[in-house]
Amino acid sequence: CNKLTRLCGFVKMRRSIRRKLMSLAEIIIIAGSLSMDAMAVAICKGACMRGRNWKESILIAFMFGFFQAAMPLIGWTLGSGMQQHISAYGRIIAFVLLTIIGVKLIRDAVKEGSGALVCKPLIFTELIVLAFATSIDAMAAGFAFAALDMNIWLAILLIGAITFLLSYLGTLVGCRFGAKYQSKAQLAGGITLALMGLRILAGQLSI
Repeated sequence: CNKLTRLCGFVKMRRSIRRKLMSLAEIIIIAGSLSMDAMAVAICKGACMRGRNWKESILIAFMFGFFQAAMPLIGWTLGSGMQQHISAYGRIIAFVLLTIIGVKLIRDAVKEGSGALVCKPLIFTELIVLAFATSIDAMAAGFAFAALDMNIWLAILLIGAITFLLSYLGTLVGCRFGAKYQSKAQLAGGITLALMGLRILAGQLSI
């Protein structure tokens, strides 16, 4: 009897760990995908730098990372207030939101792929506007986190950190190669988010 109890406890513990690892992996993938928009803009800004400027690179990365982390928290707060009404449709809502964001990124990548690069001096107010504009999609992701009952504090920590790192890397890539990889970053992020949405929907349909 004791052996059976211990075995059942071990199985439950393994399932719990597996669910947490899957949730962590999903958050990391979503965080990386959401940051592609910010990375694309960072590549553009890096392409306009006259040589490597680590101060500007860190400032750009910090602003993008901060806004990208703050906006999901706002979306999560709004979504949590309606969680009792949307919990039954959480995965469907997440699928719709992530797919919309993904399609938008893909569309922007195709549209901007043929555009010419226009360089302007880095202005702090413009940087705030860019950081806000590239993080609006993350608010919808925060709403999806609430629908899926994900750990929002872990999510915004990872989103902010990953966006910071990729945005900083984006300025270096832009400085080295120009805007060559700008649209490719957006396209990769859009496809990944759309696939994540389909994966979440598949989980709903299998229940």
